[in-house]
Amino acid sequence: MSSVLYDVPGPKAVVRNRILGVLTVLIVLAIIGFFVWRLADTGQFTAKKWSAFTYTNVWVSILDATLATLAAFGAAAVGALALGFILAIGRLSDHAWVRRPFTAVIEVFRAIPVLVFMFLLYYGFPVIGIRMEPYWAVVIALVCYNGSVLAEVIRAGVESLPSGQSEAGYAIGLRKAGVMRLILLPQAIRAMMPVIIAQLVVTLKDTALGFIITYPELLFYAKYIGAQPVVGSPIVPATIVVGAIYIALCLLLSFVATLVEKRLRRSPRVTGVAPAAPVAQQGGTDTALIVAQRGALGRD
Repeated sequence: MSSVLYDVPGPKAVVRNRILGVLTVLIVLAIIGFFVWRLADTGQFTAKKWSAFTYTNVWVSILDATLATLAAFGAAAVGALALGFILAIGRLSDHAWVRRPFTAVIEVFRAIPVLVFMFLLYYGFPVIGIRMEPYWAVVIALVCYNGSVLAEVIRAGVESLPSGQSEAGYAIGLRKAGVMRLILLPQAIRAMMPVIIAQLVVTLKDTALGFIITYPELLFYAKYIGAQPVVGSPIVPATIVVGAIYIALCLLLSFVATLVEKRLRRSPRVTGVAPAAPVAQQGGTDTALIVAQRGALGRD
């Protein structure tokens, strides 16, 4: 038997694939082993290199740096989501005088690298008499860049929906704002949730760029502790510890976002659909039925 997308491999192909899989695993293990050997050979696993992490004050400082990272990420994530919705709705407008300025803003924000944006806010604005704290420079730069990216994600999600979705909304008397708010955006968010999650993970990791403008986040403290000769300048151990914290934060964010995604993907309970059956035949969508049942026409 064969699959719809590809032919099922035969006995020789199965053996060949297994051999290639084993060789790939061995090569990856060899590369990891080489790096571990080099770390051990250069004394990166000695007690002196890791002695800095036996002090309570060091872990307190790491906790403070982690909280600073989360503070910047939390504000940037909320701001980027809000800005993304605003820019996406503006770009989806039917009026050219609204759509074109929003499109220009999105393209400009996406084109400027986050680090350049931080440099401009922190080092450039004082030239014109505007001084900004490192925290706000990091947050604003992340909001502008990631908000523009999320705007394109949301726009793509809305435009990927079948035209029958919006047609069914108009058929029951909804205006453009009601169709967008009650029918299109909820479905687009569900469809684009994995991409939104991935972009939020990028936002979390991009907070590390703040160390260049002296924002005291995790990477900034790792560089600081790694430059202390008293404890053997443990730059590699500090990087390993901070990297593990970043991995844990990203995994936690992905776990929480996955729970939210599963909750959003649950089918809504529908009752009393008989009166709205003709609408479903015209628009070909269950979403319009749900909107009609909840009295969306009256609320809009």
